[in-house]
Amino acid sequence: MIVFSNTTPFIALSSINKLDILPKLFGEVHVVTEVIEECAEGGEILVPDLRTLSWVTEVYSTEQITIGILLELDKGEKHTLQMAKAMNADKDIIDEKIGRDVAEYIDLEVMGTLGILLKAKQNGWIDSFSSSANSMMEQGIRYNAELIKKLALIVDET
Repeated sequence: MIVFSNTTPFIALSSINKLDILPKLFGEVHVVTEVIEECAEGGEILVPDLRTLSWVTEVYSTEQITIGILLELDKGEKHTLQMAKAMNADKDIIDEKIGRDVAEYIDLEVMGTLGILLKAKQNGWIDSFSSSANSMMEQGIRYNAELIKKLALIVDET
């Protein structure tokens, strides 16, 4: 299975010390160099050096013919989607709405960080989907509160 991830899922999961969910779910995660560099720039939430994680496979972006709509995305998103498409990825982990829309437009299967948390709860790797999602929001990660409530019902959390 080829899985690509954009920057935000790494930041969001790092904010609650749950980055280990990614290799549990997918084994290996492909990450373009641009995303590794974005995570390395730092910020309020510390993300480990992705190059040191054995389950991260760095992908060097190649020049691609740019679909006009990709120009609306940031560098990490654009390169992630281009390489995921070029490598026939099975899944692209991305949270930003426009990035998700573009991924679906170019026929990539999309999963977000909340979907990852949902799978983690279903597999017993976290105690609470809602608490984890709310903790990420407290760290400044933006998600729709109504979506969190709706997803929480799937795992019998109210």
